[in-house]
Amino acid sequence: MEQVNDDTLAAARKVIAVHINYPSRAAQRGRTPAQPSYFLKPSSSLSLTGTAVERPAGCELLGYEGEIAIIIGKAARRVAVEDAWSHVAAVTASNDLGVYDLRYADKGSNLRSKGGDGFTPVGPALIPADAVDPAKLRIRTWHNGEVVQDDTTEDLLFPFARLVADLSQLLTLEEGDIILTGTPAGASVAVPGDVLEVEVSTADGQLSTGRLTTTVEEGTTAFADFGARPKADDLQREEAYGSREAAGLPAAESPLSPELKAKLESVCTATLSSQLRKRGLNNVSIDGLTATRPDRKVVGLARTLRYVPNREDLFKTHGGGFNAQKRAIDSVNEGEILVMEARGEKGTGTIGDILALRAQVRGAAAIITDGGVRDFSAVAAMELPTYYSNPHPAVLGRRHIPWDTDITIACGGTTVQPGDIIVADSDGILVIPPAIAEEVANDSIAQEREEVFIAEMVEQGHSVDGLYPLNAQWRTKYLEWEAGKTND
Repeated sequence: MEQVNDDTLAAARKVIAVHINYPSRAAQRGRTPAQPSYFLKPSSSLSLTGTAVERPAGCELLGYEGEIAIIIGKAARRVAVEDAWSHVAAVTASNDLGVYDLRYADKGSNLRSKGGDGFTPVGPALIPADAVDPAKLRIRTWHNGEVVQDDTTEDLLFPFARLVADLSQLLTLEEGDIILTGTPAGASVAVPGDVLEVEVSTADGQLSTGRLTTTVEEGTTAFADFGARPKADDLQREEAYGSREAAGLPAAESPLSPELKAKLESVCTATLSSQLRKRGLNNVSIDGLTATRPDRKVVGLARTLRYVPNREDLFKTHGGGFNAQKRAIDSVNEGEILVMEARGEKGTGTIGDILALRAQVRGAAAIITDGGVRDFSAVAAMELPTYYSNPHPAVLGRRHIPWDTDITIACGGTTVQPGDIIVADSDGILVIPPAIAEEVANDSIAQEREEVFIAEMVEQGHSVDGLYPLNAQWRTKYLEWEAGKTND
């Protein structure tokens, strides 16, 4: 096979990189784009295998991202997806290097953070595009000999042909241009002395680029004070390493701590509802739904999905592929509750067995929809509780278009925002603003403790007059009762 050489680099007038394209990376980032987005890297950032890359002086976070690079073979302008792959000459390995310490400096463009000399090594060999199925390629990255990335192109968010066609809508892709097609999960940070290797091969291993090798060196020339200076914070460390844990950072505080979750699980929604009402919140219940698991108490943080009424032309652009419904399911995390706005429309399903299973596998605490459920028997048999309006066999396109995720929605007559705390039991479903959840939980526990006393007194034959709620006399007796229970 032909090797990447200086002529290859010189022919690249443009280097275009895709932000997120692998589902594993989208899950890691916690966001799944509806459409591809891009940034430019200067052609001066290109380098060959065996070349050292400098971590600039004063920088901490030199990130690496193994990627498949596609090289344009003939000019492409306004080409169709079906024709786009014919404009690709070859694929090879690449490493999208960058310093997170400078991300702030050129917000959105990544010019300095991703555009340094040597920040885009490619090679070593070119695999002819007509010799491969672009949906059956494998990419692997090694960090000091350890495999840290291993994924395939089988389920990309945006297949390679789509990227070429999409870019060609507004700009001419010229012969030699290079497109970096995104990185899978596992990208991280390298330090001086580290060796990075990236290889692209066919899924069967018959064709391979060989390993693209890059060694990291420490820069010695400090940044001048007339430009942006490197600076890193915990957010950039988390982004660079892929997670707070990998960066050695403490876990981020959730508005739903284990302690708060336990408190909310210990009280019923009827009690919580009365405490919310005392605070002037009367419209915080999701009404009219039935539970597949009414025996389960569910507490979790809301993630949201909105369906809009079906319009055939819009369904063609938003209903297929990795649409908002699938993105929402594929990004819901452990302990989260996916809440769907379906406008109370009962004439079609909004979730079926396959996607419900995917949510269960990802650790979702529940699914809530004010629309219908398909494959009802299978969904109802799952461990995952689903709250729904009715069973219905029809698919989305009959009444709905999956439109957007993680936005403020309406479900079952109330407003739900991403990050709201959802509590559901056999009495109903409540939405609790996180800012007041702790005090609501504490006061609900106190209320239920009082009600245990009241129930005992009623059982002993006392009238509820003055007892429920407690008047001053009965409150004194309650405090004495409470003190006795504490001493016990």
